[in-house]
Amino acid sequence: MTETASQKLARQLALAIPALLLGGAYIGEFAFGLYPCEMCWWQRWPHFAALGFGLLASFFRPNTFWIALAAIAILVSGAIGAFHAGVEYGWWQGITACTAAIEAGGDPLEAIMNAPIVRCDVAPWSFLGISLAGWNFVISTLVGLVILFLLARNDTEADQGIAAA
Repeated sequence: MTETASQKLARQLALAIPALLLGGAYIGEFAFGLYPCEMCWWQRWPHFAALGFGLLASFFRPNTFWIALAAIAILVSGAIGAFHAGVEYGWWQGITACTAAIEAGGDPLEAIMNAPIVRCDVAPWSFLGISLAGWNFVISTLVGLVILFLLARNDTEADQGIAAA
């Protein structure tokens, strides 16, 4: 069975969006010093899983199964982002202690004492009043739902129309 246009777009989104969001997170971390808190890491793990599922969809059939798993992973990251944004905005209490980034090398005690404390309840950066966790929620939820919608579409008539043209 060949891949429909909707399945192809869904697979491409399942690969591109987590890669872009993770890339943005790492650029923020290493280029701008926006170190992740524990809940930031929780949001990254489902995107890593989504990338893996998206790659599996490129090689193993039925690819709709793997694409759907990628969409679910992206939605999970969005849900974690919603929870994290709520903690940052003070809408509810977080369930975790904050973490600190420790640089490798040198005196370990000095590294711990001088490490920046990364609080889960403080947004280190925002755009249009929405924190990074909030943007992850918006983008991940929207894209996850779009991927599931694309998988649910019946493209056979549209694909046949394109093939006939």
